[in-house]
Amino acid sequence: MGHGHAHGPHHHHDHGSGASAPLPAAFDTSVPDEALDPGQASRRALLRRAGLLGAGLASGTVLSGSGAAAAGGRRDTGRTPRRGYLWLAGDHHIHTHYSSDGKYRVVDQVRQGARHGLDWLVITDHGSATHARIGVEKVNPDIRQARAAHRDTLVFQGLEWNVPAADHGTVFVHPGRNEVAVLKQFETDYDGVVKGAGDSSPANEALAVAGLRFLAEQVRRRTVDDALMLAHHPSRKGIDSPHEIRAWRDATGPDRPIAVGFEGAPGHQAAGLPAPLGPGLARGYYNGRPGADSFPGYPPESYRTWGGFDWMTATVGGLWDSLLAEGRPWWITANSDSHLVYADTTARGPGDFATDGRHGDPVYAGKIDTKAVDYWPGQYSRTHVGADGFSYAAVMDGIRAGRIWVDHGQLISGLDVRVSGGGRWTTLGGALHVRKGTKVTLTADVALAGGPNWAGFTPELARVDVVQGDVTGPVADKDTFTAPTAAVVRSYDIGRSTGSVRLTFDLGRVDRPVYLRLRGTDGNRSAVGAMGAKADPAGPAQDVMGDADPWRDLWFYSNPVWVLPS
Repeated sequence: MGHGHAHGPHHHHDHGSGASAPLPAAFDTSVPDEALDPGQASRRALLRRAGLLGAGLASGTVLSGSGAAAAGGRRDTGRTPRRGYLWLAGDHHIHTHYSSDGKYRVVDQVRQGARHGLDWLVITDHGSATHARIGVEKVNPDIRQARAAHRDTLVFQGLEWNVPAADHGTVFVHPGRNEVAVLKQFETDYDGVVKGAGDSSPANEALAVAGLRFLAEQVRRRTVDDALMLAHHPSRKGIDSPHEIRAWRDATGPDRPIAVGFEGAPGHQAAGLPAPLGPGLARGYYNGRPGADSFPGYPPESYRTWGGFDWMTATVGGLWDSLLAEGRPWWITANSDSHLVYADTTARGPGDFATDGRHGDPVYAGKIDTKAVDYWPGQYSRTHVGADGFSYAAVMDGIRAGRIWVDHGQLISGLDVRVSGGGRWTTLGGALHVRKGTKVTLTADVALAGGPNWAGFTPELARVDVVQGDVTGPVADKDTFTAPTAAVVRSYDIGRSTGSVRLTFDLGRVDRPVYLRLRGTDGNRSAVGAMGAKADPAGPAQDVMGDADPWRDLWFYSNPVWVLPS
């Protein structure tokens, strides 16, 4: 069978941490069950229930028709998983006591991430003058020790960038001898707090673009093997304008972009738990309102989450769809933003952060923290990346290619999406090139929950929606944030929690370029979408301030696939 994709050039990776590591024991079926430790055995049981041991999808690309290059070529690892990819769960937004508002050690977050089923994670302590001066260097030995102690977990070093003229974002690099030097120089020269460049102005927006170009230059020079940026909580303050998001994606050219997406769902999901047993705040910590630097076009409802997802993602026909309608590869993720974990019993340890660049190790507090707004990495939010092996490079390649789906509360345990036609097929993040009039079909195999989540119940998937929109090309106004043709075109009732289901959507004979994406829900809360019932008759409802138990409103979302007839 032919694949609807093209390979880009192979990129240099060192043969230390860049080479594919041995498969984690949970994935490696040559390791008997009785040889696994309890954490590995739990991970294997989850994979086995989902039918994901060694399974995955075939290759995907970014949309070449919009000037974006294909993803990095597949490398021969010598043990390519059946059907194409390992689907590795991860979290790219995690804090430690090297953040001024953090508490936990690196090893605490890595250990908890591994316990909750994550295969990769990124340590992203806050950019600040103190962090730039000493924190970037001081956290690195802790990260290297965590890598050695948890060999079944890929641990990246990154930071939470204060994006000049905008909100925050993950910046992370491929591990290697220069990871500290590159991150330190980047933070010193391009962080909005360090440089006093937080206000919205053309000069500060240009500084953000310059920072992304700096990272691209480090990759080009092979100072580091790779670097990526993903924007955080984009609607929280309304200061990530549409034209800035487009500028970030375009900053480094189509061949190897650095800025590739944003959080479709923010962290801080425990913030909405009602008082007195919870913080009684807004889900996602989206408590704000427009400020002096906010983009004036955003409506008041954009400052709240919808089913735990950011308004830019949750709105069918909204900003994310407007980017996809341009043919612009822009991906979504879901993360913990873990600082202080709900119901934890530790307190921040004593220490002088300004002097030491970190707080002391956490200590027992003798009480349960019901005001904390976070979960452990992997406990509630997961980002699943299709990787061609178990390596740092493979995860970064998968993220850049858009082979990503996200979920809350372990609503589902696996997702296999294929769009096929004319003897070709592709998957998430890919573009299927066919002759005009070719019959095209989307097939989605959904592995249901099959077991209890970390709240102690087995979630039940009630419905899956297919969202489709026309690809209309680049917009004249870079502040466009609507896509009028995007709509839910098919819904499938599921209503069970075990086993797997196959969903098939027939696009018919395609005569114009379109994209498709999926979302699913437990059906507990829904409302007519912001663009009306014709676009979205039963989308996520706006979360209620102070009364938004995240476990009672679960969704999953996939990244898109394009179909490009010619």
